[in-house]
Parts: sequence; C-alpha cells; structure tokens
Amino acid sequence: MTKASDLFIRALENEGVEYIFGIPGEENLDMLESLSDSPIKLVLTRHEQAAGFMAATYGRLTGKAGVCLSTLGPGATNLVTSAAYANLGAMPMVMITGQKPIKTSKQGQFQIVDIVDTMQPLTKFAKQIESADMIPARVREAFRLAQEERPGATHLELPEDIAQETTDAPVIEPSFSRRPVADDKAIRKAAEVIAAAKHPLLLVGAGANRKLTCRMLRRFVEETNIPFVTTQMGKGVLDETSPRCLGNAALSDNDFVHRAIDYADAIINVGHDVVEKPPFFMKPGGRTVIHINFTSAEVDPVYFPQVEVIGDIANSVWQIGEKLAEKEPLEISNWDFSFFEKVKAALDEQLLEGAEDPRFPILPQRLVADVRKVMFERGIIALDNGIYKLWFARNYPGHFSNTVLLDNALATMGAGLPSAMAARMVHPDRPVMALCGDGGFMMNSAELETAVRLKLDLVIVILRDNAYGMIKWKQKHEGFADYGLDFDNPDFVKYAESYGATGHRIESADAFIPTVEKAQAAGGVHVLDVPVDYSENVKILNEEIPRRSAEL
Repeated sequence: MTKASDLFIRALENEGVEYIFGIPGEENLDMLESLSDSPIKLVLTRHEQAAGFMAATYGRLTGKAGVCLSTLGPGATNLVTSAAYANLGAMPMVMITGQKPIKTSKQGQFQIVDIVDTMQPLTKFAKQIESADMIPARVREAFRLAQEERPGATHLELPEDIAQETTDAPVIEPSFSRRPVADDKAIRKAAEVIAAAKHPLLLVGAGANRKLTCRMLRRFVEETNIPFVTTQMGKGVLDETSPRCLGNAALSDNDFVHRAIDYADAIINVGHDVVEKPPFFMKPGGRTVIHINFTSAEVDPVYFPQVEVIGDIANSVWQIGEKLAEKEPLEISNWDFSFFEKVKAALDEQLLEGAEDPRFPILPQRLVADVRKVMFERGIIALDNGIYKLWFARNYPGHFSNTVLLDNALATMGAGLPSAMAARMVHPDRPVMALCGDGGFMMNSAELETAVRLKLDLVIVILRDNAYGMIKWKQKHEGFADYGLDFDNPDFVKYAESYGATGHRIESADAFIPTVEKAQAAGGVHVLDVPVDYSENVKILNEEIPRRSAEL
C-alpha cells in the first residue's frame, strides 16, 4: 500500500513535472513531505499569484503544464487571477490546492471557501479528489486537458485527510495521441480562394504560436511570398524583420497595418483567438476569410469566416502550401502586392522615428529600439501590462516565437517579473529581460527575493512615470481631466539592494545600453530605474499614425 500523497507526487513525476511553484500551507504538509523525496523541485514564491504566473509561463514556453501549489482559502483565492491568466492566454497549467479534511473536521468553516466551484468558470477542469484511489485518474485528466488544444488551466483540490490515506492504485501512463488533420476538401477550397485572390494576406494570431506551426508558416511565406501581419500574441511566429511583414495589430484601428488588412481581398487567418481584440471586422459581402485553427470559429457579428480549415495548424498550412505549389504559375499570376509594399515602406519609415531621440526621460520608441539592440535574436523579453506594451508590440520586431512574452488576453498587471523568472529557468542559456511599469512591478515586487534566492541572471527594467500610464493615456485621449492616477514610488535602487539585487539609476538616454550590457555581463539580478516620458502618446498613437496611414 502507498500513502496517497506519495502516489500524488509519483503521478506528477509520471507527467514529467520539473517544478512546483507556490506556497504550501498546513493542509499541504503530507504532500510537502512526499515532495521532499522527489526529483521535482519546489520553487517557493512570496505570493501565490506570482507562482501561478510562473507556472503558466513555464507551460507557454515548454508546452507541458506548469504546476503551482497553494493551501486552502486565501492561498487558493490568490491563484484566481493566475487561473484566468493561463486560461485566457492558452497556457497549460495545473493548480493544486489543499483543503481541510472532508470526512471529519473539528474546525467548522474556518478558512473554508468552495475553491472547486470558484475555479470552475476560470478553468477547463476543476475537481476535488475524494479518495486516494482517484488520484491517478484525476491527475492524468488534469494534465491531459491542460495540455491539449486549446491549452489552459486545470485545478485539483487534495484534502488533508485524503492525502493521508493509503491505496494500491497504480499511476496512469500518458496516452499516445496525434491531433486530427484537416479535411482534404477544406484544404483544396482554401488553396483555391488564395490562388484566385488578387491581394491575399496572412494574419498570424495567438494559436499559431507553437514550434511546428512556426516552421511551417516560415516555409509557407518563403515559398509564396504572401505578406503577413501579426497580432500581439502572434509576435515572433514569423520573423518581423522580414520584407513581407506589414506590422503588428497593437493599436485597435487606424494604423498602417489596418490599411493592409482593409485592402486584402482574402485573409488567411492562422490561429485566430477570440481573446484578442479583433484586428479586423467582417462585413457581409466583403473579403473572403479563411479560418485555419485547431477548432472551428466562434462566430460573432464581426467574425464569420467563409472557409474553415480545422485540424492541426502546422499540417494545414503545409497542405495548403503543397496545393498552391501544384498550381500552374498563371493561376496565381494575378497576385498584386504593390499596395502592401507601399504600406511596408510607410510603416518602416514611421518606426524609425524617435529610435535615436536623445531626450530624457527616455521616450518609449527610443527605449524599444535600444532594448532590441541589446537582446540577441532568441533573447526573451517579458512584458507586464501598461502603455509600453503597445509600443513594444508595435515597434519591437520579434525574430522567433515566444521571445516576446506579452499578455493580450487577460492583460493583467503584475505578471512581467514572474514570467521573466520562469523564462530564465526554462532557458538558462538565453538573455531574459523583464519590462515592467512602476505600477505593475510593485504588484509582485517581493519576487525579487525569489529571483535572488534562485540565483537567476535577470535584468529587470522598471519604466517609471509615477502613474498608471495606460489609463492616463486613455483619460487624455477621451478629453477627461488629469485625475486620480498618480502615485509615488520607493527608491528602486535601494529597494533592489535591500533584496540583494543590484540597482541602477538611468540618468540619460545614452546610459541605457551600456548599463544593460554591464548587467548582462555581471550576472545576477539587476534592476534598472528608467524614467520614461509618455507625453507624446496621444499625439503619436492617436493623431499622427491615423493621419499618416489614412494618406496611403
């Protein structure tokens, strides 16, 4: 007979779990004891929310479910935002929470919250484990659902008395499976629509951000020369320095990229995910949209694709490319990309503006350009949520998938630092930089201690404007008075040093690059306090770009 908590840990080992991120409580003590003899490493964090962000990012980068742990009650409710973050962002994650004994309890309702019901609308699967014999099946199902398309969060509650039971139940091995491939008629129809179009355009969304899909899409663009645009969570799937890249849909409308989308008569929409703001609205009788995804389209008033290719995305893209290659040159000779080339030239010219601006506090477009210069092609930047996210989405070219970690699904603050920490653990051979606004950074700033304790090599850039800058931008654009969004900050250099990190105060635009290079060479945790000037946000993002793009 095996103790239930030992079986639970063996089941996690069987799923290939490397880390458990979180904060145990007294209801997890049996599991903690079993974990002490396991090769699985416990990564103790300072807040459960950060543990969830780390687990979700681990899942995003590896394709394997990240695992996070909390106790009951307040520990478990602290995972709620992380659950939504992973589920909306399609990141595989398994949450494990403790609970008081469910058969007999002497503590009444102390700390008791129905966490399973709380997690139901935020996850793909949420179950309490009612007996030790159920552990293998529950764990296998939680991981299967977390990892299969569309990935997301699942939740298991292991009560204290169940963890103490004994059982002879064996673990369940993961099954071998392959994703279904698209119907041949759908493939042929998609190829016919693309071949017949005059201005076909490829749109790369969040669901395309998978390793094999990236390779197939790169091959597709190389062989067809069809231009492409990306959504925020599709960044890096294709190299955005490509002459075929027409930009990123960072702004909701009226950007150069939207002119290209409006002009296209056939949009090859790969990996569309409804959690992202739609980069275009469909109208009856307009362009033809081809939906290529693992699942069928969720039809709404502005998205109703005429052709759907449902199945493994990489295989679908490869098959469509093969069908196009079979066609006679005359069948696709009507493709005309001249307007797209005009859009590309105008966009590239605009993106260069401000990249060398010496003003200080530093302008966001100068900061973006300088970050790109100091990060290798496969270096990873992890962004928190704020106005700078739009600047990076729009101005920072990604070269490879999952090298620009931004959240355009839940778009929560506080995720930038934990995400960067997880990225560094998954890829210790790559430079990793966290880019956080002062507001978002302070929400999980205690994880500096975790990063230092884990001896991570990490550069953390705090973009300081002493305000909630994204909302101030909206406030100003909509004509409201400047009110209610300013705050004070600690001395970030001393704050970093108090945790054992190294702090740097940037005092000129030219000082940023050498400071980052020095920090990268030194290793360890480095925090850069970078004053940023957002005063031109409305002029550039809301006035100049719409005016100039409309002139095309």
